[in-house]
Amino acid sequence: MGGHPGCLEPREARARQAPDDRQHCDQGPPPCGRRKRGTPKEALGRSRGGFSTKIHLRVNGAGLPIRTEITPGQDSDYTGYDLVMADNLPQPAVLVADRGYDSDKIREDIESRNALPMIPMRKNRKVRKVVDMTIYTLRNMVERCFNKLKNSRRLATRYDKTADSFLGFIDIACIRLWLRHL
Repeated sequence: MGGHPGCLEPREARARQAPDDRQHCDQGPPPCGRRKRGTPKEALGRSRGGFSTKIHLRVNGAGLPIRTEITPGQDSDYTGYDLVMADNLPQPAVLVADRGYDSDKIREDIESRNALPMIPMRKNRKVRKVVDMTIYTLRNMVERCFNKLKNSRRLATRYDKTADSFLGFIDIACIRLWLRHL
């Protein structure tokens, strides 16, 4: 008769046989082709010090956060720029950012918003652009905002497993800053 070899054998004889190899959990990708779930969607990145998460902030002229986003620690700052600038928030006249945001694409986007980019050049830039350092010192307001946020131990050391709960606590800390400012 046709069919699978051993299908007509008694149940006890089939139980003593070795099961199919493809049914075992081996190292490597899952046999059905689906992706592993976990750290990328939870904004957990790997670095030399272990897991890390980058917090991207957009602050107003008073140094208060108006937009927050998180990305995995090993991701470039370029990815955070698009997330932070996506909303319909008031456009700044001057956008001050650190060297991690230095790219032609970001500069063109800032200029298309009728704003002046104040971003220092990376060391490997061939064409150097002038940055007014008196305006660039206003970036200190962003760093002070990070300092105030990281007074919360839960933000300074990420204890949350999911990205949603961590971002939610960042938002709560931002609300506390706004309430103190009132």
